[in-house]
Amino acid sequence: MRNGKDLAAAAVAIVMLALGPAAATAATERQAEVRRPEAGQAAGPAAAARPPQRGEASYYHPRFAGRPMANGEPFDTGSDSAAHRTLPLGTRATVTNLENGRTAEVTIEDRGPYVRGRIIDVSPATAEELGMRRSGTAPVEVRPLEVPGRSEGGERR
Repeated sequence: MRNGKDLAAAAVAIVMLALGPAAATAATERQAEVRRPEAGQAAGPAAAARPPQRGEASYYHPRFAGRPMANGEPFDTGSDSAAHRTLPLGTRATVTNLENGRTAEVTIEDRGPYVRGRIIDVSPATAEELGMRRSGTAPVEVRPLEVPGRSEGGERR
């Protein structure tokens, strides 16, 4: 066993075996209720638990159009797709250009950027919304809004 969580899980399993199948079924149902988000709430880990990040944004070159993203879908230059290194795939986030205050909502569907100092790559359409298309980069704040749970298509890495 690697950590205290593993030990606790093993202890719960032993107690469940001792109490019988009815106790195990009830415990499983309670766990499912706890994990199920209410309507209008962020799915999975609370988005508020993930602090906003500040750094440099860039945007995908149009030559990437049609190429598969990390989620398997083809990249669409007119979409709200974005690439982030650590936010789970499927996360909805707002990106605010700190130079002009313009904001856009994105969906994390790819991994990257792979340039040091950059925290997010956005689509050309989103870059236009943010007013950074001409410059190519901008200082931004990325604020997660909705983070999917593991069972709802979120990443498991």
